[in-house]
Amino acid sequence: MAEHSIDTIAAIATAHGAAGVGIVRVSGPLAKPIGEALAGQPLKARHALHAHLKDAEGDILDDAVVLFFQGPNSYTGEDVLELQAHGNPALLNMLLKTCRQLGARDARPGEFTERAFLNDKLDLAQAEAVADLISAQSEAAARAARRSLDGVFSARCDAVSEQLVKARIYIEAALDFPDEEIDFLAAPQIQDLLQQCRDALSQLRHEAEQGKRLMDGMHAVIVGAPNAGKSSLLNALAGSDRAIVTDIAGTTRDVLRETLQLDGLWLTLVDTAGLRDTQETVEAEGIRRAREEIGKADLILAVVDDSKNGADDLLAELQGTSGTVLWLHNKADLSGHAMNRQTADDGTHLWLSAKTGEGLPQVRAELIRLAGFGEAGSGSFSARTRHLEALQLAETHLLRGIALCTQAQAELAAEELRLAHHAVGSITGHMDADALLGRIFSSFCIGK
Repeated sequence: MAEHSIDTIAAIATAHGAAGVGIVRVSGPLAKPIGEALAGQPLKARHALHAHLKDAEGDILDDAVVLFFQGPNSYTGEDVLELQAHGNPALLNMLLKTCRQLGARDARPGEFTERAFLNDKLDLAQAEAVADLISAQSEAAARAARRSLDGVFSARCDAVSEQLVKARIYIEAALDFPDEEIDFLAAPQIQDLLQQCRDALSQLRHEAEQGKRLMDGMHAVIVGAPNAGKSSLLNALAGSDRAIVTDIAGTTRDVLRETLQLDGLWLTLVDTAGLRDTQETVEAEGIRRAREEIGKADLILAVVDDSKNGADDLLAELQGTSGTVLWLHNKADLSGHAMNRQTADDGTHLWLSAKTGEGLPQVRAELIRLAGFGEAGSGSFSARTRHLEALQLAETHLLRGIALCTQAQAELAAEELRLAHHAVGSITGHMDADALLGRIFSSFCIGK
């Protein structure tokens, strides 16, 4: 076990109400002496003990179950004391106060998990998964966080890192033997290995995007011409009359948000003002806000009145947007078009009727598919923005390295591959991650 700190820390980890169970945790070299002072008897590692806990004056504080875990076989890798007492906050605070009197200090947010990382009990991605597991808002998100905590994401990162190491070895060989007749950089082995690295990194980034979407949800913006049925679509998907629906064009003047869950996917739907040229001040502001939302969207639901021809104008409006576009041809009950699905160069097209509900199941299924949840193995681990940024950076450096190899620039290629390797390693903390620790662990709850 690495010795990173000698302080003994204590915190109320959980409290489930006055009639429930509350837990006080202590970690550090004084954990066992504090436990024995409270319980008034010796503690044996990994043995549950029921005891009357007493303060320094000998007054009974509470009766509790006392557990002692000897380091390094504990969550933090240090000696850990766990007091399972009654959930009354006043009682728990009295226990915490006595722990302070016996030599412990209050733990910082996330300090228990930070010590687990520093003592090599968890890597950085696993440590972040603890917070993800606590904050998961769906069963699917909780399972994904649990898989990250079990090391699934870390193992995938380590596998990509291993491939990058192999590629770096070949590049270094080109530097060590510059006079060899064999052109190492042009050899099929290095080209194949670099392509394998690129494919593996791209697949990992794709799955990490799915994992982040599972934790954070997907941001979808509904756009279209006035009276195309945007608000009706929002109401139909939400299952309630959240937006005002009338036959008057321009009814929606502001941005309206609704969050719903589809098979474990948290989806934030944003209804916007109809896109058109207008001189009316309030409507023009609504249209400006709609265009602003389009720029931030993960997914754009382009609603078209299928009984009219307005797709061309909307297609021009969406040129250059970064979000995925799903074309929804509403009012197909009026146009007589079959409620089916078609793919084209500009994206996927679905026909539906928000008014009658026909085609809506296909829309929901398509939303889940676009989130990546319909793919085999999808949602296998949780991920965060930091992870995606690291993978994107690694991919950028790898592509530069591949290009430099084709130009026989061995030294520059080696540096780009080193940077790619470093970016992937920063996810798990197997590279230098000290600068990340304060930002990551400050978001944790007390006692974790």
